[in-house]
Amino acid sequence: MRSQCEVKLAAFAALVVLSATLTAQGPPGGRGAAPPKSAREAAPVDLTGYWVSVVTEDWRWRMVTPARGDFAGVPLNAAARKLGLAWDPAKDDAESTQCKAYGAPAIMRVPGRVHITWQDDNTLKIETDAGTQTRLLRFGGAPPAAAEPPSWQGSSRAQWEGVTRGPGPPDFTPIALNPREGTQGRSLEVVTTNLRPGYLRRNGVPYGARTTLREYFALSKERNGDFWFVVTTIVDDPEHLTTPFVTSTNFRRQPDATGWSPSPCVAK
Repeated sequence: MRSQCEVKLAAFAALVVLSATLTAQGPPGGRGAAPPKSAREAAPVDLTGYWVSVVTEDWRWRMVTPARGDFAGVPLNAAARKLGLAWDPAKDDAESTQCKAYGAPAIMRVPGRVHITWQDDNTLKIETDAGTQTRLLRFGGAPPAAAEPPSWQGSSRAQWEGVTRGPGPPDFTPIALNPREGTQGRSLEVVTTNLRPGYLRRNGVPYGARTTLREYFALSKERNGDFWFVVTTIVDDPEHLTTPFVTSTNFRRQPDATGWSPSPCVAK
């Protein structure tokens, strides 16, 4: 009968042989491995379709244009408040900047409908009927290859929360979400930069070119079969805000394009 020592030595030898075999085979993803999935194939939830915003809070700031100087709830610094008090919609009309309140940091709060589709396998497209805006959420971790000028919708990078294929971009910072009942699982995370200065609200509440926008989309299904998503929006603007500005906005999926009515930006 083999001694206990001999048994342990034999087991150790077997582990050494197994380790050498795995090393020789190379790491996962080597020769013969399946190609990585596209963002569309890897999507843990389906956000495509027509959605309508459901205004359940902040009615006075979202459904009508607030009065000049109504900055309640926005952590503006003194310089930003001064800019907000100087808001002049006629000047925006004259300068053809009526879309200042329809940029990425504010557009999901504008009441209306959005249409979400895949532009290609790694680019999710969000179109809004309010202001007729188009957002492109690019997956893959890297910014667009060609330099882009600042724009109302900026440059957006996206990833599925919980779907990892190697190290992610350093500026993706997951937060705790409070999904609705029956959540379908993981959320979509988006980081947007390269923004043209605009308004957080239609009454001239400013955000600047150094703004970083972070968004977290969570999909859910209600007991009655309705699909909803909530987008948590975090605006970080070191030029105008004393702390990040955080909001949550609800959307309900529609069966078709009923009510879809693209309209231009308006200054007031």
